[in-house]
Amino acid sequence: MTSGEAEVAVAEDKPTRLISGPGVLLVWLYGVMVVGAVSRSAYQIATEFDRAPLAYSLSAVAGLVYGFITYTLVRGGETARRAALVCCAAELAGVLIVGTWTLVEPSAFPDATVWSDYGMGYLFIPVLLPLSAIYWLRKARTLKP
Repeated sequence: MTSGEAEVAVAEDKPTRLISGPGVLLVWLYGVMVVGAVSRSAYQIATEFDRAPLAYSLSAVAGLVYGFITYTLVRGGETARRAALVCCAAELAGVLIVGTWTLVEPSAFPDATVWSDYGMGYLFIPVLLPLSAIYWLRKARTLKP
């Protein structure tokens, strides 16, 4: 094996860094959303679950999704990139479905979820974040470590 082939082999073994450039901002924003969604849902589930079980459960699910995406972005590598891409697409679908559901049938949600009204209570970050992440993750596929 020549030195050039060895360098290519080593480069292929290194995981793709997903937290460079805009990826750092994505990790930071997803981290903030983890804290917000998990703490909000934990408090609401512990103190008033019977008031709006669907809304509080959906907020907990959102927190778990945010946590997994944060983990995969930090982990890096092609497998993590693909997993994050799938989760971001599922997150976007969830935001769009729950956001529409809260507008069409508000009585189903006596209290807001993280994804209610497309994330209006969180400055629309829940709808903008997966769009940005999907763009970054698709672009990261072409970047070299």
